[in-house]
Parts: sequence; C-alpha cells; structure tokens
Amino acid sequence: MKITIERAALLRSLGHVQSVVERRNTIPVLSNVLLRAENSELSLIATDMDLEIVESVPAEIARPGSATAPAHTLYDIARKLPDGSQVELDATGDVLTLRSGRSKFQLGTLPVDDFPQMTQGDLAHRFELPVSALKALIDRTKFAISTEETRYYLNGIYVHAPKPKGGEGTALRAVATDGHRLARVEVPLPEGAAAIPGVIVPRKTVLEVRKLLDEVAGNILVQLSETKVRFAFDSIVLTSKLIDGTFPDYERVIPAGNDKVLEVKAKEFAAAVDRVATISTEKSRAVKLALGAQTLTLSASSADAGSATEELEVAYDAAPMEIGFNSRYLLDITGQIESDKARFQMADGASPTIVSDADDASALYVLMPMRV
Repeated sequence: MKITIERAALLRSLGHVQSVVERRNTIPVLSNVLLRAENSELSLIATDMDLEIVESVPAEIARPGSATAPAHTLYDIARKLPDGSQVELDATGDVLTLRSGRSKFQLGTLPVDDFPQMTQGDLAHRFELPVSALKALIDRTKFAISTEETRYYLNGIYVHAPKPKGGEGTALRAVATDGHRLARVEVPLPEGAAAIPGVIVPRKTVLEVRKLLDEVAGNILVQLSETKVRFAFDSIVLTSKLIDGTFPDYERVIPAGNDKVLEVKAKEFAAAVDRVATISTEKSRAVKLALGAQTLTLSASSADAGSATEELEVAYDAAPMEIGFNSRYLLDITGQIESDKARFQMADGASPTIVSDADDASALYVLMPMRV
C-alpha cells in the first residue's frame, strides 16, 4: 500500500476512529487501525470487538493495499505535523513508513488478517433521523446512564417506539436510569421506525456517536436488528453490538398521583442549588427543599463546613413540605430544562418526584429523594 493524503483529512479521520481504540488491550491488533486503500479512497477502520467505526477519505493511491498501524501513535504523529502538509504512507512487509516534508517515521504493523471484522448480518429495520433529534435523545438522557457494571442492562440508553394500548405509536423514545434518577425523552416517530424492537444502546456507543454529531448536518441513517445498531452519515459508518439484557419496566417507577406542584425559574433555581451545595459534604451533596406558600428555601449543612440557606420566590400553593435531593442529580436534571420554567410534581418527602420542562412535554425526569 502506498498513498498520499492531506494531513488535515488524515488527522480528522484518525481523530474519529482512534477514540474507539482502548488504551489497554489483551489482543495486540485491537490497538491498531486498519488502513485500506482502494478506488481513490483510504478507509480507516477501528474496533474494540463490540463497536466498529469505518471512515473513508479521498486519497491519492499509488499502490492499493491494506496495513494495520498503532492507532494512537499514528494520531499523535498526524497531530504534530505542520498544517497544510502532505502525508505519504507506504506499507511494505511489516513496516509502515510515514513521510511528510523532512519528517520520516517507521511504525511496526501487524498482519491484516488478524484484524477482526464485525460480522455484517441483516439489519432489518432502517429509518432516518434528523441530527437535531438524535442529539436531543442523547443529550437529555445520557447523564442518567448507570455506570454500575453489575447492572449491565442499565449501562446504556433504551430506545423503542412505544405503542399505546389499541393505538399506533407516534414517538421514538429514549430512556436511561441508574436507579436514582430516570430520564425519558421523545422525538416524533420517523418513517420506518414503528416496528423496531426495544434495544439498549451501550454507553460507549452513545458517547462516540454524540462526538461525531457536532460535525454533521442533515439526517442520520439508523439501521437496527435485535443484536446490532448502525449509524451512517457523511463518510462514516459506526456499527455496535447492543446490550443483551432486558431493560426494566420503567413506567412503573413514574408516579401517577403527585399532586403538589412547584414551578420555579430553572436557571435561577440551578444557580441557587449550586451555591447552597458548596457547603454540603462531598459524599452526599444533600440539599433540602422546604416549601411554603409561594416560597422555596434551599438549605445544606455540614459538620465541618457549616450551613447555607437561600430563599426563592416560586409558584407553589399546596401544603408545606420538606424534601431532600442529591444536588448533583438536581443540577443534571435542571440542566436539561431549555425553557424558563421547571415544574416539580411531588407527593411527599419520601416518594419519587417528577421534574419536567413547563413548556415542553417531550421530556420527563424522575428523581428519588434522599434523607437530609
């Protein structure tokens, strides 16, 4: 294989694919990126066996062929080359030679045949989703994904098209929960998505896709089966295995009878929580909300640091009550409120609270209280 490529194009593509490559690997070839040159294109492929990314870029091909090279090293070299330079990649035997200007690097390669290819399989369901819709599904749920490995079925976002009893589904829904908080977000149902199976997209896949979306406009092609998902856009195809597990019946934890309603200016509330939480101990980060007629008093105390209170004017006319929350969780949720007002629906100080955007019914959050 021998090619010439612009440094900017190589760096951009390596930046996308190398982030899939794990820093530590028991299988040496998984530390490499597969370079495949044919038909005036260089394809860069990286995988961790569960997730595969393929990106194609135009290149001048003197000799078609394939080679593997250390992904992070190649990326670091491309990053340090001068802007506007041309890069020549020449693979012969088990060495990849990179030349650019007066710089020359020689990198060890591993056999192309050792590089694992993700089996394609038939992804029967396909639909297109606007970039803005996919961003919304990810951004407004990813904070609630569990990182607890023992509950592996919560280590991703559950995507499905719910069907009301006796009716047709109208939304594509994403749900994430870690047992302390739950995020449920909907976008209009794309054509072709009504019959999709409910699938759990792994956390790493979610984060890799989200990174790429900032550079994309238009629509994303999504393909699904019971075991795999594929996202295709521009010159990138990202294929991932799905989490093999059953997502819990999340509807059961969304309370139905919360009759105490608080409306508060979202940004003002978040800033007050952040200030008061400065005093709370790092471990619990507990903040207490004391509700009275049209007033909310936030408070936190710590045996070491002292105490803090702040009062806000709010819309609340139910019976007085007190409830405590983890301040970090409160800030994560209020950070998703895009309009001016956040709405809290509560039952009592020990029951789950529903938080939503007062002007947007597409997103709903559930937060478990804590003792303070």
